[in-house]
Amino acid sequence: MKRYCVLLSVLLITGCSGLPNVSIPSSEPEESSFNQVYIVSHGWHTGIVVPAKRMDIYLPQLAERFSHGNWYEIGWGDKGFYQAQEVTTGLTLQAMFWSTGAVMHVVSLPIDPERYFSESDIFSVEITDNQLNSLVAFIADSFNRDEQGDVIRLKRGIYGNSEFYDGVGRYSMFNTCNNWTAKGLKSAGMDISTTFKMTSGSVMDYLKTHQTEYRKSDLVPKICVTQ
Repeated sequence: MKRYCVLLSVLLITGCSGLPNVSIPSSEPEESSFNQVYIVSHGWHTGIVVPAKRMDIYLPQLAERFSHGNWYEIGWGDKGFYQAQEVTTGLTLQAMFWSTGAVMHVVSLPIDPERYFSESDIFSVEITDNQLNSLVAFIADSFNRDEQGDVIRLKRGIYGNSEFYDGVGRYSMFNTCNNWTAKGLKSAGMDISTTFKMTSGSVMDYLKTHQTEYRKSDLVPKICVTQ
């Protein structure tokens, strides 16, 4: 009986923590331009780098907060763990099993992403206009809003010119920051599992494996690696 109660608790936690949802790209016109986005690994955590001008269309409050920079690196994570000054075992267990909520971390990049993250593993992904719109729509939907529909600022971020915002969903061992990145890639039209990408390594391995698979003529993402 105890085993079934534990299983039910896990199912309830994961069932309530699947947000944010994947966005589905619309069909492409015959002529479509291509855009560069990036996936960067910080060891245990991955983030998505998108053009600031396109993101500002969906979240104009970011343009008000970050007046300079052509790119945003954006990540999703547990409210307690991600914002902590010092990571502890207690915070880790809380994030995995009884998260208090999610946050978004936004960093404005003053230089090219490959230069800014020169010490990190970073992949460039070439996607169409509609795929980029779908990706930034997914990211925008990951932010919680107040009654006026504005994103909710929390506190200064952890590096660079950055800020934390209230996020949608709830972190768990089955809904990690890296699952969120996989959902972003899925929203950008990539054929990636969003269920089994719980670690940064699993996301980066997928990109490495598929970096030569896509072609521009297919109107699907083209992946390049920068080490």
